Amino acid sequence: MSLPIRPHIRAMRGYVPGEQPAAGSRLIKLNTNENPYPPSPRVAEAIRAELAATEVAGERLRLYSDPNGSALLDAAAEVTGFPRDGILAGNGSDELLAVLARAILGPGDAVAYPYPTYLLYETMARIQDARTTTFDFPADFSLPETLFGCDARMVFVANPNSPSGTQQSNQELTRLASSLPDSLLVIDEAYAGFADANALALAQELPNVVVLRTLSKSHSLAGMRVGLLFGSAEIVGELRKVRDSYSLDRLAIVAGAASLRDTAWVDDTTARILRTRERLVEALRALGVETLPSRANFVFARMGSAARASAAQQFLRERHILVRYFAMRLLDDGLRITVGTDDETDALLRALEEFVQS
Repeated sequence: MSLPIRPHIRAMRGYVPGEQPAAGSRLIKLNTNENPYPPSPRVAEAIRAELAATEVAGERLRLYSDPNGSALLDAAAEVTGFPRDGILAGNGSDELLAVLARAILGPGDAVAYPYPTYLLYETMARIQDARTTTFDFPADFSLPETLFGCDARMVFVANPNSPSGTQQSNQELTRLASSLPDSLLVIDEAYAGFADANALALAQELPNVVVLRTLSKSHSLAGMRVGLLFGSAEIVGELRKVRDSYSLDRLAIVAGAASLRDTAWVDDTTARILRTRERLVEALRALGVETLPSRANFVFARMGSAARASAAQQFLRERHILVRYFAMRLLDDGLRITVGTDDETDALLRALEEFVQS
């Protein structure tokens, strides 16, 4: 029997996530940009309160969650000042990317984005049987001029970008949106919590702009899967038609709301990461390793060649340290290194110094 899989699905490549070691493995994990610090204590408190809210502990888990994640939307609107009817909650920002693709893209439609960037954009487009058009970043990772005014229904810009860590100004993003009057510009701000600025105001001012946020990075909730989309009330209303029902579980809703409101905790852990990021960059440069200017919780380190970068990744792996290597054009000479704790960073630097001197 031949499975009735759509031909374009059979032909496409699936997204390959970064390595996730088995629980209990003694590895320093600097390959998937998780926050090295725990979430706000209010997160665990909120989960415990939700589980203990009935006479029988956890009884609420037998009931479906609020399909709109209302408590999470309330917290997001309160903390950001964004109109509540322009916010959509999802099971991580990846689900929201899928919802956007589902609502906007059909077979043969064009999607555009700079290259290199987040690999999932291509996957989401391929699932819809859409066409992808990429425009190479110039050496300074500013927006490619060829992206402006391009013929595409949807344009993705990760800002800060991954895996480079570089950031575009709101002035340039506004110019890009203005050049795309018939396109939706999706600004993916997964790493905005570590940056100097964000584009949330653009999603309120410009009708063809949406901004995505995740609580996986600066809020330390990668294991809970909580994402937010900000845009016009009109586009949020259309997206609700095609999102999965009950995609956010009730524990994620209360955890996300608690984390959003504890801004002091997030600010403190973010400041610690930024101090370590600065120290990591200085130490890498002292070893003769060039780095791109990062506004994220990771650093892209240029190792000089693809062979040397691949060898460095393996060298670190043998010393129980995971970093991300991309065997891709314009990326294969470097390593993306998550900013870990100070102790993890010290171990990484000792190993890299050994590699450089070998």
